[in-house]
Amino acid sequence: MNIDGLSLRSLVAELDRRLAGARIDKISQPDKFRLGVWLRQPGENIALLLSASPESAGAWLPSALPENPAVPPAFCMLLRKHLEDGRIASVAQHGLDRVVAIAVDTRGEGGLIVTKQLILEIMGKHSNIILVQDGLVLDAIRRVGASISRVRHILPGRPYLLPPGQPRADILATEPAAFVAALRREHGTLGLAKAIVAAAEGVGPVTAREIAWRAGLPADHPVAALDGADAAALDEAIASIAAPLAAGETQPTVALSADGGKLLALAAFRPEHLAGDFRPFPTMAAAVEYAANFQGQPANPEKTVLQKLLVQETARLARKEAILAAELAAADEADKYRVYGDLLMANLHTVPAGAAQVILPNLYDEAAAPLAIPLDPLLSPVANAKRHYVKYNKAKRAQQSLAAQLAECRADLAYLDSVAVSLDQAAVLDEISEVRQELVQGGYIKEKSKRRPAPPAAPLAAAAPDGTPILIGRNNRQNDLVTFKHAGPDDLWLHTKDIPGSHVILKTAGREPAPEALAAAAMLAAYYSKARASATVPVDYTRRRHVKKPSGAKPGFVIYDRQKTLYVTPDEQAVKQMLVNKKG
Repeated sequence: MNIDGLSLRSLVAELDRRLAGARIDKISQPDKFRLGVWLRQPGENIALLLSASPESAGAWLPSALPENPAVPPAFCMLLRKHLEDGRIASVAQHGLDRVVAIAVDTRGEGGLIVTKQLILEIMGKHSNIILVQDGLVLDAIRRVGASISRVRHILPGRPYLLPPGQPRADILATEPAAFVAALRREHGTLGLAKAIVAAAEGVGPVTAREIAWRAGLPADHPVAALDGADAAALDEAIASIAAPLAAGETQPTVALSADGGKLLALAAFRPEHLAGDFRPFPTMAAAVEYAANFQGQPANPEKTVLQKLLVQETARLARKEAILAAELAAADEADKYRVYGDLLMANLHTVPAGAAQVILPNLYDEAAAPLAIPLDPLLSPVANAKRHYVKYNKAKRAQQSLAAQLAECRADLAYLDSVAVSLDQAAVLDEISEVRQELVQGGYIKEKSKRRPAPPAAPLAAAAPDGTPILIGRNNRQNDLVTFKHAGPDDLWLHTKDIPGSHVILKTAGREPAPEALAAAAMLAAYYSKARASATVPVDYTRRRHVKKPSGAKPGFVIYDRQKTLYVTPDEQAVKQMLVNKKG
């Protein structure tokens, strides 16, 4: 999402009208790039979302805010301390730059009103949200030190400096003719669209190309080649955009590609130069929200980070598995070297000195063809035989070691596959946090700071059609919990056969379950597994007393026996109904 300063002006005016005077009830930070603010105006609650995400920086008024993490980040805690119960005095833009300052009046010592600013800088990968008081930075969602920028530091206690920029003309306050004259005078070497961007404050490429299109000129038309008629057409084109925006008349629009699959532009006017699907909106805030969601605002970017980590770690282990398998295959030829040594020792008198190879009959298989045995010409026949025995002993030792390493590598791959399934199905923050904590404990993630762990989430609970309680582990840690803490020895334990997924407990207390209850528990086991989208899923079940956890096994890994197998087809609606039954 890319909004230029000209269109941002309309958004800021909307936010100022809607939010001025509102009291800040609560602040949350759902992830490292975004802030959620609940505001109270007379008779209504308003949600404000501020984003410094590189892909979708901006501000809008969503119908609901993202889920609040159980453990708020330090920046969120600071904002709560300084801004909660404060009132928004104004929402303002610095000129036509993409810098928005939300002034918040708070009550200080002695009852004095202290104004603090929450500043949103919309600058692509350099976007930021900064808390400022009396010109000094209190903190920022993204700190910028000397290692990142030699010019502008955003650190607590430092003076807040506006982003550097060149003086440019404000086309809302400048006569179009004067602007075009300055354009021809100062930017004659550039193409028209690039020259407008360079000369006009807050004008991005989309607006510049729209001005050129409305003037009937190519976007790359040389400014030096503009004649009087071109200049007059350019005057009118600029006025057609600037005059309505200056008067507060906007046409908030999101432009998509013709197939609706790509976001082309977001503007406070209709960008007619683009060929595609135009989506009009009643407000700029609504257009910004649509554009942000269109680009796939993640519910929790940490989930994406963890998924990338799992992909990388799985790829590394897959490469290691291939190497170990190849080395083990080579080590499996150990007996060949023993045979070479035996044949040489049995035929020492026939081996010529200085030969690089000798062909001898195979005493172990008289029907087989003679064997060609490689030799070191510098060694005697006895030394060559000893050399093959050394290779044999080394390969035999390697066999055991490589087999153990390969088994461990495959176990790690299976474990990460189960973690990936848990993460893929994690829908709320506490589930994602538990998966992360599992990876921390497994040594896959190193904590840079002492993060307070989130409280453990409860396993998922459901009810079979006959009311029999069912417990479902939502990750490997919960799988161990439901199997070995919550389940009785005579309850039924279910798990998809040879497929990563949840441990499911049908609380029968030793009674024979009703067929529909067993089928329901099996469906839940299939649904909460990697085979969720499959048509026929095998599910093993046995009494919990027959499920064991080997010493030192990874979370979620068990062995079991005396099992039977059901084949079920996951049904999302049936699963949701079972979850609703439990809640009811």
